[in-house]
Amino acid sequence: MAIKAGAPSRAPAPLSGRSGMTDSKPGKADNRSGPRYLVIGRVAKPWGVRGEVKVEVMTDFPDRFSLLRKVYLGPKAVPFTLEGFRLHKGAALLKLEGCHDRTTVEKLRGQWVQIPIEEAAPLEQDEYYEHQIVGLAVWTADGEYLGTVDEIISTGANDVYVVRGEGREVLIPAIEDVVLKINLAQGQLVVELMEGLI
Repeated sequence: MAIKAGAPSRAPAPLSGRSGMTDSKPGKADNRSGPRYLVIGRVAKPWGVRGEVKVEVMTDFPDRFSLLRKVYLGPKAVPFTLEGFRLHKGAALLKLEGCHDRTTVEKLRGQWVQIPIEEAAPLEQDEYYEHQIVGLAVWTADGEYLGTVDEIISTGANDVYVVRGEGREVLIPAIEDVVLKINLAQGQLVVELMEGLI
């Protein structure tokens, strides 16, 4: 089960229902309402002298940039019309309307590149966005309440859910043998604890 910012989370195969956005990040979202925007990248720096920006890709769907007409930057989600896009060595190079030189683009450095939640890439069965996992109540198969998913750590091999509550912190590996069920409607995640997790 892998969750990245700007990318969905894949649940173990047996589940009925990651995050790479997380297309969502940063921050936590209320699972009941969800975020208005999903992060798909972050402005790294100006590129060249014609106003292009180099964007760190934070989505499992980098080709999505070619389908976008607008992106929304920063905490206020300021809209920018996308005039051009190309991939370069794993990064996205974007040409934004109104950005014609390095000076203009420099002001955008570090800004989140976002899209409306309605434009999120469709997920396959048993895939979830990061904001859907963060905030879920975590219970063991035996009915013991552990807390809520407070954050998600990407380790490369698998993601780890950081569960906090009841005066403790539990690290839950997001693997098939541990995560038994995800129920978004009930806001619950059911796990089978491996020896040594608590």
